[in-house]
Order: sequence, then C-alpha cells, then structure tokens
Amino acid sequence: MATILPVLGKHPQFGSDCFIAPNATIVGDVVMGNACSVWFNTVIRGDVNYIKIGDKVNIQDGAVIHCTYEKNGTDIGNRVSIGHNALVHGCTIHDDVLIGMGSIVMDRCVVHSNSIIAAGAVLLEGTVVEAGSIYAGVPAKKVKDISQDLISGEIDRISTNYIKYASWFSDYNHNFIK
Repeated sequence: MATILPVLGKHPQFGSDCFIAPNATIVGDVVMGNACSVWFNTVIRGDVNYIKIGDKVNIQDGAVIHCTYEKNGTDIGNRVSIGHNALVHGCTIHDDVLIGMGSIVMDRCVVHSNSIIAAGAVLLEGTVVEAGSIYAGVPAKKVKDISQDLISGEIDRISTNYIKYASWFSDYNHNFIK
C-alpha cells in the first residue's frame, strides 16, 4: 500500500479519480487535483513546504517532487507530465508542460506553458523557460520553439495517455482515490 502520511498536522489531499501506485510515497502539505496519477517508486514530499498539483498531472516512476524549507514551495499546473526519474524541486511548472525523463528542475525555476524540458536536462536555479519552447542540455538552454504539432503530438498525447494508463488500475480500489 502507498505511504501517505501527515507531517506537522498537514495531510495530503487528493482530487477525484487519482491513481496512487502501491509503493509511492506522498507526505505532508500536498494538494493534488483531479485525474492525476502517481506512479511506482515516486516520492512527493510536502514536509518542509507546500506542493500544489493541478488536474490531469502524471508523475512517472521514480520521480521526486520536493520543496525548500521556508523558501520555495512547488506549484505544478494542469496537464503536466513529469517523466521517469525526474527531480522537480521548489519551482513553478505552468500548464501543458512535459518534463523529460531524468531531468532536474531546481529551485525558483519557472517553466511556462506549452514547453518541453528534454530528457536529462538540468534547469539551474532561477531559470525561466519561455512559453512554447524546448530546453535541453546541462545546463539547459533554449534549443527551439515548439510547433503546434509537438504540443498536440507530445504534450497533449502523453497527458491523455497517462489518464488511460491509470484507468487500468481502477480495480485497485484501496489506492485508487475517488
């Protein structure tokens, strides 16, 4: 069963139709919207600050979402996909964003809508990602603007697919939050 724990009297809160994998960990001041999925071995630690997650967000296997004590909470918008083994820490991710596998988004970063952070990219502290762009590399830099085809072909497709994948686990009622 997933580890879902309060910290200092603050309990994680979930919207409707959220799938939480049986070995995920979610603690503290975490507020999650509707139709979200938290996949295997994921850790969401709202212990030292808040974490707010919008609707239709998928946080894939092994990802870590955290924040910074008394400084930076973490805000994640709607229809965001956070790839396998990504680290999202004390930052703001706007709507319709793809955070690639193994990437790192550090404190005080702001990732604007319709953007892609490439797999393995490292957004250094305070980086601001322009809306409608792809950032890649270490440290991550803008490599190009996103076409409408990439927005619908990648950002929208992945977000929609993860809602479908989560539905495959709907019989797992004690960890499928309704």
